[in-house]
Amino acid sequence: MASNRFVDRATVSVAEAQLDRVAADGSARHPHLAALVEATGRHAGRDIADAVHLLCSIHGRYPGLIQIALAQCPKGPAGEWLNRAADAFERERAYVLRLTAAVGPMPSTPGAAETEATLTAQRHALEILAGSERCGCALGAATALVGDWWPLRRLLDHAAARLGVTVPPPSLPDEASVVAVLNAAADTPAAARALAFGSEQLLLQHRGLLDLLEARAAARGDN
Repeated sequence: MASNRFVDRATVSVAEAQLDRVAADGSARHPHLAALVEATGRHAGRDIADAVHLLCSIHGRYPGLIQIALAQCPKGPAGEWLNRAADAFERERAYVLRLTAAVGPMPSTPGAAETEATLTAQRHALEILAGSERCGCALGAATALVGDWWPLRRLLDHAAARLGVTVPPPSLPDEASVVAVLNAAADTPAAARALAFGSEQLLLQHRGLLDLLEARAAARGDN
């Protein structure tokens, strides 16, 4: 259920709508993420390794979504926010790469070709979002990535604890900065729609990734 923090208001701002969208439709609500974070059974190690590898496949490459969005966005508040977010996410990317090296090889799983095809399609979808000529679309996706990264970070930190990898302090932009940049960017109805579309599509790709991880665990007989 989406947060009801704003239901008593006559209108909901673009930023408030996105915060509620991330809360309702983001990774935190996916049951497989909770299962991974809480995993302690005999299959936990390979399920977590699989998750780290697939997250690296989507968000461990350079340039990533935020860097591509920054390159397409004109100067101004949105560009300044994307610049800060790109610098911060580069540290997150380095963290994912360290974990991928530490966790060992990707677990052997039936349907490897189908997995690679799905990952390729997801990377392509994110590149299209980030490279959209409508800056609102790219910004919507980038801000949704920052908001939805926190539950994914819990998984990464859980993996790091298991592996003895140092957990870096989080450095992504805070919620207040996300609210400010979204409300500033939503200066026309068209921009507001583009922002919403970008965020919806980013969350869709994250849910798809978690669906894929869940299916791969089932194919290995880990469920």
